[in-house]
Order: sequence, then C-alpha cells, then structure tokens
Amino acid sequence: MKTYKMTIAGLERELPICPVNENLDIAAFVIFGDAELTVAAASELIKVCPEFDFIVSPEAKAIPLAHEMSRQSGKKYFVCRKGAKLYMKEPVSVHVRSITTDAVQTLYIDALEGEQFRGKRVLILDDVISTGESLLAVKKLVSEFEGEIVGQAAILAEGDAADRKDIIYLEKLPLFFK
Repeated sequence: MKTYKMTIAGLERELPICPVNENLDIAAFVIFGDAELTVAAASELIKVCPEFDFIVSPEAKAIPLAHEMSRQSGKKYFVCRKGAKLYMKEPVSVHVRSITTDAVQTLYIDALEGEQFRGKRVLILDDVISTGESLLAVKKLVSEFEGEIVGQAAILAEGDAADRKDIIYLEKLPLFFK
C-alpha cells in the first residue's frame, strides 16, 4: 500500500493513499483512534484560533477533535448531525457534498442547540478542509441562528484549500493526480 508521510502537530504519521476516481488519489487522514494526535492537534489549533465561545463541527471525523478542543479550552462543542435525531424537537438542515462522500448529504442541528449560537463567537471546526463544502454547510447552519463565526479551522488543508486566506490549519495535504 502506498502511503504519504507527514508531520502533524509535531507527530510523524503515514497516511494511506486512496483513489477518489480514475484521475485523483488522496492521502486518507483518519483521526479516529489516534488519541496522541488528537490531543496534540487540538493544543496547536487552540494556540492559533481566535477567541471563541462555542465549537461547531460536522459529524463524524471531526468529533474527536471538537471534543478534545472543548476539553482543553473549557468551551462547549456542538455537532451538526448527518440525520435528524429523535431528541431534535425542531431540526434545521442544509445540504452538503464533500470530496469523500458519493452523494449529497444533509446536516442537521436542533433549533434549541442553534439558539445558543445567537450573538456568540463560533469556531467552525473540521478534520480536513478540501472543497470547503462541509464548512459551508456548517456556516449556513450557524448563520441561521446569527452566531458570529470567528474562524474556520482544521488540522489539514487539502489541495487548493491550502491557498485560502479564510481558514486556519496546521499542515498542507497534497492531492495526488494521476
């Protein structure tokens, strides 16, 4: 298996190279199960992110990072879910398509959670920013409740996302064109 070696938050990792289509491969970054990297990346991101009241992230791979940043900062985090849940009394939704997903997905947040964003400083967080579609969907949900988005952050910026000036990230992750 081909891999891509990189250093993230001072830790060396080898990411497996996975095909997206006949023209493109990506280095798969999966934070699940890597507690050492999660703790280190959260610490480094907190240092470079602006002051915030809440963290909001899309479900799923960013959840460990959001949890750890919440633990280290003492600030609450929220997850925009991929499906409406029974506990949601008034789910609000937006649609998203990301590079790692075949179909359009819908992200949901309960209005009771979203109301907490009103007038508060919100940091939008993901594990990897590539096309930015997941960030855009979360941004729309936060904006529905008039939260003040103070930053959009991730551990890695993939491909052209590394050229964006409106995001915060720790390391660049290349795309592999065939």
